[in-house]
Amino acid sequence: MTQAAAQVSEIVHVAGPHVAPLLARVEERLLAIAGDSGPVLSEHATGTMTAGGKRLRPLLVVLAAGGSDGAGVVRGAVAVELVHAATLVHDDVLDAAALRRGQPTVVAAGGRDIAVATGDLLFARAFTELLPSGVDAVQALGDAGSALAEGELMQRADAFDPTISVERYLRRCELKTACLFVAACRLGSLEAGAEGGALAPFARDIGLAFQILDDVLDVSGPAERTGKHRGTDLLDGTVTLPFILAREHDGSLEAPAGMTPEQAEVVCDRIAATGALEEARARALELVASAKSSLPGDLPGPQRRALDLVADSVVARYA
Repeated sequence: MTQAAAQVSEIVHVAGPHVAPLLARVEERLLAIAGDSGPVLSEHATGTMTAGGKRLRPLLVVLAAGGSDGAGVVRGAVAVELVHAATLVHDDVLDAAALRRGQPTVVAAGGRDIAVATGDLLFARAFTELLPSGVDAVQALGDAGSALAEGELMQRADAFDPTISVERYLRRCELKTACLFVAACRLGSLEAGAEGGALAPFARDIGLAFQILDDVLDVSGPAERTGKHRGTDLLDGTVTLPFILAREHDGSLEAPAGMTPEQAEVVCDRIAATGALEEARARALELVASAKSSLPGDLPGPQRRALDLVADSVVARYA
């Protein structure tokens, strides 16, 4: 069993006996949706859904729902994972990425048109899946979808700009990553009949920590662990926290357009030499601590312990 699988198993055990069957139903439904899209798109949609991944966002839906175990919880978990998968497919198109989780991306395997259509399909099926849950649920996912688009536009506007501030970087991370974590918790809370925003601070902070640590891994590697080439962010112009912090120590540091993978490796080494990776990790740890402290005091014990473990797992994966 991998470390990630062991962490999820512990979280599921702590949360209660209703969680494992719910996650199994989510997985079954995801594969059913992916396989029901015609011969061409089904192949690529199924490949996307079976390529691995932590299923962290569906897990958050289930945990935020507390003891609720109805069809609405499954719908919310399925919908949020479909949106997440769609964004990955579209991101790979924009970045012309060859690998995702160590496997060829849809754009690499099927071309740009097929990849765009696959991502569009997953987005559309997410909202179709969620319709029976009502307007509030659709609104929660729609808000996240709008944030994702805004964050992507911001990232494109910031490409190869070495002067991007930490504040702007964090706002971009909030839009592109944390907002979908928030939506997952909103969807689960709505199914439990609870206040949809009570877990928002927790979700936001672990989403930000998750993205910061992912950006650290892009610099530190290795590719066997990340499933993509080291310095991929540098090559596509994405300015991340390690680069921003490194420039505070080494103002001559640059990552211009047109770099080769070998040149990106050199920049990664220079970033690491400044101590910026340790600084970025420390900021992520602060966010995880903030997330845990923000959990409402009236949460049932098993739910609180499970959410604490989710926050810890974000850090443990990058240790």
